[in-house]
Amino acid sequence: MTSRTLRTLTVLTAAAALCATARSAHAAQDTGRSTPGIAAAWARAWNGTDPRALGALFTADGTYTDEAVGITFRGRKEIAGWKARADTLIDDVHVTVRTTRLDGDRITVRAVYSGHLKGAPKPFAVPMTTELDLDPNHCRIAADQDHYSLAAVLARSGLPADWTPPTH
Repeated sequence: MTSRTLRTLTVLTAAAALCATARSAHAAQDTGRSTPGIAAAWARAWNGTDPRALGALFTADGTYTDEAVGITFRGRKEIAGWKARADTLIDDVHVTVRTTRLDGDRITVRAVYSGHLKGAPKPFAVPMTTELDLDPNHCRIAADQDHYSLAAVLARSGLPADWTPPTH
C-alpha cells in the first residue's frame, strides 16, 4: 500500500469516526452562523413560491403545527397545501433565520416571520421560534411546530384582534 493510499484511508476513517460521534459529542450546540442544511432548506421553501418544496422536506407522515392558529397538517400534501394557503393570504411571506440550535434530533430555529396580510394597512414582522424534529438520518423533517404571536401579527398589520382571513 502506498503512503498516499494509507493517508487517504486514514483521513476517511477519521472522518467517518467524527461523523459517528459528532451527534453524541455535541448533544446540544448553538450552530450560530452555520444553519443546518434542513433548516436552511425549510426557510428557502417558506421564502419560495412552490408549496411542494415545503412538503418535500417532510417525512411521508410528517406533521406541521402552527401553534398561533392551532392547526396541524399531516403528510406532505397537507403541508404543501398549508404553504399554498399562506401564499394566498400573505404577500411576501418571508422567514429570516437568526439562530439555530441542534440538540439530538431537534433543531430550534429562532427567526423573524414577516409578510403583508392581503387587505391589511401595513406589513408585519414578528419573532418566531420553530422546532424541527428530524428523522433519524437528519434528512427530513418528522414534525414542525411554529410558535409566534398571532395577536402581534394582527396588531403590526393594523388589523383588529378578531380579524379572520377571507374564506375564498
